[in-house]
Amino acid sequence: MKPLASRVAHFAPSPFAAMTALALEHGAVNLGQGFPDFAPPDFVLAAAQTAFSSNLHQYAPPRGHARLQRAVSETLAANLGFTPDPESEVTIAVGATQAMYSSIQALLEPGDEAIILEPTYDMYAPQVSLSGGVANYLLLEAENNFALDLEKLRALCSSETKILILNTPNNPTGKVFTQTELEGIAALALEFDFYVLSDEAYDRLVYFVRHICIASLPGMRERTVTIGSAGKMFSVTGWRIGWAIASPGISAAIRRGAQWVPFAAATPVQEAIAIALEQTKHNHYFQSFQAQMLERRDLLAQILTNAELEFWQPDGGYFINANTSRFSNDTNDLARRFVQEIGVAAMPMQMFYSSDHAHLAPKALRFAFCKTRETLEAAGERLTKEALLRL
Repeated sequence: MKPLASRVAHFAPSPFAAMTALALEHGAVNLGQGFPDFAPPDFVLAAAQTAFSSNLHQYAPPRGHARLQRAVSETLAANLGFTPDPESEVTIAVGATQAMYSSIQALLEPGDEAIILEPTYDMYAPQVSLSGGVANYLLLEAENNFALDLEKLRALCSSETKILILNTPNNPTGKVFTQTELEGIAALALEFDFYVLSDEAYDRLVYFVRHICIASLPGMRERTVTIGSAGKMFSVTGWRIGWAIASPGISAAIRRGAQWVPFAAATPVQEAIAIALEQTKHNHYFQSFQAQMLERRDLLAQILTNAELEFWQPDGGYFINANTSRFSNDTNDLARRFVQEIGVAAMPMQMFYSSDHAHLAPKALRFAFCKTRETLEAAGERLTKEALLRL
C-alpha cells in the first residue's frame, strides 16, 4: 500500500487524553485535563432546553448563527474597545481550536514564519505545521513570573514573520500579559507587518489584574484575530462553540477555508449560547464565575502550600504550576508517579515546550483548579507532605 500522509506522521496522541485515561485506570483525582467537573449554570442549561425545543435543527450559515454573532459582538465590545460588525467580523467555529486552525490556514503560506511564546498550549505548533508554516519559539522567563523579553522578541522578528500567536490569560502558566508587553508586541507587529492571533479563551477569568485585548490597541484591530470560547465561559467544553473576531478581509479568508472543514457549528447549540450570552447582560454571571474560580484557585494554592510545594501564582485562567525540582528532572515520569503513587493527576510542564526547548522547561507540574471543592479537597487528602516524602 502507498504510504500515509507525512504531514500527520509525527503527531502523537493527545497527552491530555492519555493522562485522563491513566487517572481513570488508577482511580486518581484528575487535576490534569482542564475541564470542569461540575454542571454548568442553571440559566445555561435552561437556554439549551429552549434552543433544542425551537425549530433550529438545520444548517446554520458557515459564518455562524446570526443571533450568536450579535451576542458575541455585544459581549466582547467593552473589552475590544469597539463593536465588531456581527455579520462581517464575527465567525462562529466548532470550538476555539477550530477557530484558531481556520485562522492559521487563512493567514499562513507554506514557509511563512510563526512566532510561538513558550510555554504554549499544545495545539498551536501542530496547526502551524499543518499549514506548512515554520514555528519559531521564544521562551518566556519562568524565573521572572514568565515575563516577555521584548528585545528577544524583536531579535526573532524578520520580514518572514507572518503571525505571532498570543495566549492571554495563558495556558499553562496563568500569566496575564501586561499592557507594556502587549504594547511592545503591537509595536513590533506594525514595524514588521505581521498578524497577531490572540487566544483569549480565559478572558473572563482574571484575578486582581486587568485583561487587555491586544485588538484594542492602536493599529491592531486590522491585524488581530481574537479567539474566544463559550466552553470556557460557561463550563460547557463539550458543546464546542468558539469564535474568531477579525477585520472583514481576514474574516472572509477564515470562512473560505472553514466552509470545507466543519461547514458550520451545531445550530441549536449556537442558539443556546446566544441566549446565555444575552442573559449575562443582566445576571452578573461573569462576576460570580470569576469569584468562584478565585476561591478554587486559593483552595488549591493552600493545598500545595500544606504539601510544601512552591508554585507560581496565576493571575488568570484555571491552572497552577507547582515546582517539583526536588523530586525529579523528568517531569513526564514524575507525572506518572503522581498518578500511581499519590493518586493525583497533573500535567508535566515539559509537554508545553517544543522538543528543542523541553530541557529548559521548569521542573513543574500543572494542576487544574476548575473542579468542585469536593474534588480539590479529595486531592488535598492525597497530596500531603507525608505522601510526597515517599516519592
